[in-house]
Amino acid sequence: MLFSQILGLSHIKKHLATSANAGRIPHAQLFVGPEGCGLLPMALAYAQYIICGNTNEENNGANSSCNTKFDSYAHPDMHFVFPVANSDKVKSHAVSNHYMQEWRQFITEQPYGNLFDWYQMLGIEKKQGQIGVDEALDVVKKLALKSYEGGYKVMLIWMAEKMNVSAANKLLKLIEEPPNKTVFLLLAEDEEQILQTIKSRCQILHFPPLAEDAIATALIEKGANREEALRIAHEADGNFNKAIDLLNNDSEDLVFEKWFVQWVRSAFKAKGNKAAIHDLILWSEEVAKTGRETQKKFLLYCIAVMRQAMLINFNAEELAYMHMESEGFQLKKFAPFVHENNILSIVKELEDAIYHIERNGNSKLILTDLSIRLTRLLHAKAA
Repeated sequence: MLFSQILGLSHIKKHLATSANAGRIPHAQLFVGPEGCGLLPMALAYAQYIICGNTNEENNGANSSCNTKFDSYAHPDMHFVFPVANSDKVKSHAVSNHYMQEWRQFITEQPYGNLFDWYQMLGIEKKQGQIGVDEALDVVKKLALKSYEGGYKVMLIWMAEKMNVSAANKLLKLIEEPPNKTVFLLLAEDEEQILQTIKSRCQILHFPPLAEDAIATALIEKGANREEALRIAHEADGNFNKAIDLLNNDSEDLVFEKWFVQWVRSAFKAKGNKAAIHDLILWSEEVAKTGRETQKKFLLYCIAVMRQAMLINFNAEELAYMHMESEGFQLKKFAPFVHENNILSIVKELEDAIYHIERNGNSKLILTDLSIRLTRLLHAKAA
């Protein structure tokens, strides 16, 4: 991966290249940014830059054989860790090494892909992946070996917030004092979920969402017309992965939108209406049949919709990027029901539901309870 292949983020490219050229390469770095902003492509380009000893932002160093190995992400000094779970292929004690072929395919085809895309590729979207203690033991073994080419070794940990406490504690000492010329690159979307003891040992670099013009330019190169590219770039809200899905009409948000509209309509009818309560229970059963990752992703989508509705209600429409396709449902008409008297409570209920689903609570009960609470909150009066 070359720096020139990454969308936008020119200031971060320059910072990483300049510091590497000056020999200032921190042994543990944490890249934090929202989904689809380019954390993984940037980390891959940076790793190639320091392992191959490149000297400019195009990654055109003298070590051409080293750069060639990175074309297939098969360089022996480049190590990867990512969330996994047991599957038909690996029955127990799954670690990243078991899925290296799928991982190389994923970062080649979907470098801006999210965790759900990765789980779908592995066929484990109904499970919750993690980076466990078996993985930590594997990391210790790998980094005990000498560098293949005598230079830097890089350990890239993607979605580091999925590292459990046992694994984090196992890696603490290694992250604090790694072997000579060993670099840890931790990538995370949610900085708050990473243990403070891990964060304190890393130099943190925050990534912004991608600029709309960078996304639009990339979409035009993929065959979109200018008007369509600008519309999708605005709706994607800095997320290139979402922009690609919208371009291909393959976004999970289209399914989530149908669920959300059905849910909200049933909630509005439910006040004093037993039949509508039955509809809410049926809705909860339908969503509960999906995997936990899908449920969590849907609830995060609901939080985003509520935020958009509040912005419209408070006349900040220029900040509202979401476009809903469902017939007869307009976010502008829904917006007055999300106001200062209920927005905090609605978001708290959604976040609590995510918390309980993540901890293997009964999805049907959690979603039914959430639906009844949402019914009461949506009928609350504005000040």
